[in-house]
Amino acid sequence: MKNYKKIVLGCLVAAPLFLMNSCTKLDENVYDQLISDNFYNNKNEVLSAVLRPYTHASAWVTPSGQDGWYRPSELSGDQLAWPTKGRHGEDGGKWKRLHYHTWLTDDAPLNNAWSLMYWGMGLCNDPIENLEKRDISAMGITQVEKDSYIAELKLFRAFHYLKLMDLFGNIPVVTQVGIPAKPATLPRKDVFAFIEKEILDNVGKAQLHSKAMAGRMSQAGAYAMLVELYLNAEVWTGTARWDDCIAAADKLISGAAGGQNGAMALDPNITDQFKTTNELSKEAIFSIAYEFRLASAQAPWPSEFFHFQQDQIYGGARNGNDGIVVIPGVFTNYQDQDLRKRTWLLEGPQVRFDNGQPALASGGNEYSGLQINFVDNIRKNKTGSTVSNMSEGEENSGVRFNKYKLGNQVAGVVNGVAVPIDPNYNSGDWNIYRLTWVYFAKAEALMRKNGNVANAEALQLINDCKKRAFTAANFVPYTAATLTMDELLAERGREFIFEGFRRDDLIRFGKFTTASWWDHTPSAAFRNTFPIPQVQRTLNENLTQNAGY
Repeated sequence: MKNYKKIVLGCLVAAPLFLMNSCTKLDENVYDQLISDNFYNNKNEVLSAVLRPYTHASAWVTPSGQDGWYRPSELSGDQLAWPTKGRHGEDGGKWKRLHYHTWLTDDAPLNNAWSLMYWGMGLCNDPIENLEKRDISAMGITQVEKDSYIAELKLFRAFHYLKLMDLFGNIPVVTQVGIPAKPATLPRKDVFAFIEKEILDNVGKAQLHSKAMAGRMSQAGAYAMLVELYLNAEVWTGTARWDDCIAAADKLISGAAGGQNGAMALDPNITDQFKTTNELSKEAIFSIAYEFRLASAQAPWPSEFFHFQQDQIYGGARNGNDGIVVIPGVFTNYQDQDLRKRTWLLEGPQVRFDNGQPALASGGNEYSGLQINFVDNIRKNKTGSTVSNMSEGEENSGVRFNKYKLGNQVAGVVNGVAVPIDPNYNSGDWNIYRLTWVYFAKAEALMRKNGNVANAEALQLINDCKKRAFTAANFVPYTAATLTMDELLAERGREFIFEGFRRDDLIRFGKFTTASWWDHTPSAAFRNTFPIPQVQRTLNENLTQNAGY
C-alpha cells in the first residue's frame, strides 16, 4: 500500500498521525500529492524527512505566536502573564484563565497545543516508518547513518511525548501513522515508561553532540530528556528517581555525550547562551536553530514579547503585539547587583538604539507620542493608578523580556559610541536544554536525597552557576544554611525565567495549586494537569478525561 503526504487547504495536515488530530473539518481539497515510494531515493531526500519535524517544532516548543506547549506552561505560573492592556490582549479571556487556573476544556490554547504536538509526533512517525522498511542501497546511506537517523527521530518523538505528558498527564501513544485511528488514553506512568524505554533504547545509536548537530536531537539531548524525566518522576509516576537523575546529569557534566566547540562546559558569562552567536555556546545541549542571513529562518518569539515599537529600542526590524510581561514583583526578586536583572529584563524609560533619544510609542495607544516606559506594575493608566490586575493594564504595563538578543540590523551611535551592524542579526537559537539547567537539576536531586539540605556538591553546582551573575566583589556564595529548598526554587526562577520550566518547578515544589502570587489565589489540586481538549474527545471517544474536569 502506498503512503501519501497531502497538502490540504485550511487544515493542519503534513504527515497524518491519526485522523482525529488533523482538523475538525474533514473535507479535503488535494492540491498536490507525493507518493512516498518515490521519495527517500538519496541522502538529501532522507535528510529532508529527518529534519522536517524540527521546522515544525518552532511552532510549538518555543514562544512562537502560536498556542503551543509554551503558553500553557509559562502563563499558568508565577512569573509571566498576558494581561489586558487597553484595547489589546483581552482575546476572549483565555490568557486570564491560564493565569487564574480557570481554563476550560474547550480553550483554544490547550486544544492547539495538543494538535501541534501530535502533529509534530506524526512528522516523526512517518520517516521512522519509511526508513525502517527501506534498504540502505536504495537510499544512498550507510547502515550506521540509517540507524542514527531512526534513533534521532525516535528520541525526538519521545521529546514530543514528554511534553504532552507534562501538560496533559494521561495521553495516547501512537507509533505508526493512522494506527490505531482512535487510540485510547494511557495512564501517565505507562507513558513515562514508554518515553524512558525509547530514550534508553536509542541514545547509544544517536550521534554525539557537536556543532554539526546543533538544532538536532543528539545523545546529549537524550540524556537531558532523561534528566527532566527523572527530575519529575515522583510527580509523574509517584516514585522518586533521584539517583537516576544524578546519573543522567553526570553524562552531560562529564562530557560523555559530546559537546559543542570542545568539551561541554558552563559558559563564562550569562549572555553567551542568548546571543545571536549562541551556536558557539559550550553549554548548549538542545536548541531550535535559526539562521536568518543564510536561510531566512528567524526566531518567532518577538511576537510574544516585543512592544509595538520595539525596533526603536534594539535597532532591528522586528516588533511584537505587546503581549507577555513579567508579573509585578518578579523584577524585585533580583538583587540590584544581579547582572541578570538589567541584562535579561527591560524596565524603565526606553531610548532609541540609533541615537540615544527617547523611544516613542505610536499607533493610537495610551502612550502615542510619549516615551516608552516599562513599569513593574499592571496599572490602569499612565498616571500611575494603584489598580493592579489582569484586566486593567495599559501599553507600558509590565517589565519586559530581554533575555535573548536579536542583534541590530542598522548601525547606531549611543552616548558617542558607535555600534556596528550585527552580521548575525536575527539568528540566535532558542535553547531547550542548557548545561546550567542540568547543574540545577543535579543539585536539586542531591538535596532531596539529603533530607532537602544542600551538601557540598550541591552548593558547588549552584554557586558555579550563580557567580556568573555577579562581579567578584558582589558575589555572595550560598551556604547550607542559605540554600534552602525555597531559595532553590527562587533561584531557579531567577535563572530560568522565560525558558519554559516554571510550571513544572512549581508543581514539583508543591506550590502550583497551593501558593498565591500577583492577582492569583490557590486553585484545586486537579489543576496540576490540563484537561484533554473537548474537541479531541468529541473526535475520539476512546480518550478519557482527566479527573476534575
